[in-house]
Formats: sequence, structure tokens, C-alpha cells
Amino acid sequence: MTTSDIRDLVPVLETERLILRGHTSSDCIHSAAMWADPEVVRLISGQTATEAQSWGRILNYAGLWHHLGYGYWAVFERSSDAFLGEVGFADFKRALVAPVSGVPEIGWAFRTAVQGQGFAIEAVRRIVAWADQSLPHPETFCIVDPKHERSLSLATKVGYEVASTGKNAGKDVLIMSRPRRG
Repeated sequence: MTTSDIRDLVPVLETERLILRGHTSSDCIHSAAMWADPEVVRLISGQTATEAQSWGRILNYAGLWHHLGYGYWAVFERSSDAFLGEVGFADFKRALVAPVSGVPEIGWAFRTAVQGQGFAIEAVRRIVAWADQSLPHPETFCIVDPKHERSLSLATKVGYEVASTGKNAGKDVLIMSRPRRG
């Protein structure tokens, strides 16, 4: 699969301030820097990632699009072309109590320097709208650390509601679902 194949597979989504597109190999340096930031991962996995792990993540994103028809986007600021973060849907086959296998799981992560500026909610609203129009699934879900107030607020604002609780990698999480709309 080449970069042009990914560009054909991943829809480019836009908002007033953002461009969301499929990852390319040149995005690895930006993604790796974000996932190496302890503040970014503190309430996600708690573990920073190496450049090799970030490269593996980007390859995984391409595989999601190829096999499932959905995946992750790299998020860029339209005015500066600066890398801001990543958003998307996946099926990570998590061992959660709730039956979520086969249900698209939404996720997002943004560089510490750009948090609190509304980029995450803007990007998540855009991909949720895309999912409502493009995915056949009756719902999507997310998992959120109950202490992650920003992510909990964001998920609630776009329509996710707590469906159950569980553990992911030994940590307590809220399992939130959102029915497809439209």
C-alpha cells in the first residue's frame, strides 16, 4: 500500500480550522513526539511511546482503513499546516466486560500545546458526523478514564453517554456509547 493508496482510501475531512487526512510516513515524527509526551498519555495509557511504537501505530491506522473501512486521521490546522493530533475509529478487540467487539471505538489525542483551544471537539464532531453518514453500525463507543475530565466533557458534548464501567489494562474506565444519528 502506497501513500497514494492511503490517500484514496481515507476521506479528507475539513472544518473551518482543520484538515483531517490519512497519515503518511512523514507524519511519524509528529505523532511520535505527541505520544512521547507524558502529559498526553497520562490519562490514556499512562505509557509514553517510542518512535518505533508510533510508527507501528501509523501502520495500524492504515490497516484499519484497509480492513474495516474506517480508521484514524491526522489532524492539521488549516492556517498553519501544523500537526495537532489524531482522531478516528478502530476495533482494538479490547477485553472489556461490555460487548464492544466489532463496534467502532472513537478515540482522540492532541498535542499538549494545542489542548484547550477547541481543536479536539471540532475534529471529533466532524468524524462523528462522518460516521453517522458513512458507517453501517448502529452505534459507536469510547472508553474514558473517569479522571480525564476534558475527554469526558468532550465525549458528552458529542452525544456519548455512560453505558457501563469496566477495566482496560487494569485501569477503571467508563464505557460510553452513542447511537448513530441521521
